[in-house]
Amino acid sequence: MEPSLLDLIKKLPRDTWRSETVSIRRIENDDDLWYAVVECRLLPEQEKFVNPAGFSIGRAYLAPNDTVPCVICKADGEKIGFIVFRKWSGADAGWNYSYFIDRKFQGMGYGKAAAALAVKILRAADPKRPIKLSTEASNIKAQTLYQSLGFTKSEELDGDDLVFVLR
Repeated sequence: MEPSLLDLIKKLPRDTWRSETVSIRRIENDDDLWYAVVECRLLPEQEKFVNPAGFSIGRAYLAPNDTVPCVICKADGEKIGFIVFRKWSGADAGWNYSYFIDRKFQGMGYGKAAAALAVKILRAADPKRPIKLSTEASNIKAQTLYQSLGFTKSEELDGDDLVFVLR
């Protein structure tokens, strides 16, 4: 039996979870949970593009070995966003992450830094698995970001969302 996503990422060295700009860590306590679900806010026009943190945390409850909710922090430890790592199911199984940066910290480069760090974490967990991200067709900003990180648009759809893959 193959190891779960949780088993794989638990074995990663601490420095895998940091860059010069941001760090990512698993939700560890009630304060992290409160931040992710209540305090971390998007701009109203962005809310249609991502699942709320509470939905992702609920998925983690249902699939705790393959759904790992985390907070994104600045280098000084201040919480600035939410990210969830998941196992992507289907014919070409891989990894997935979904994230957002609190509206107070947008436009400062933290989103791109967090996305790049997420790729580093998932590559370290299992470099052979593809990483797949889905987005609304109208979310051009996300598509541009994904492509800048080396993702390519695939023919696959996730419901009616576009799927981008990094192999």
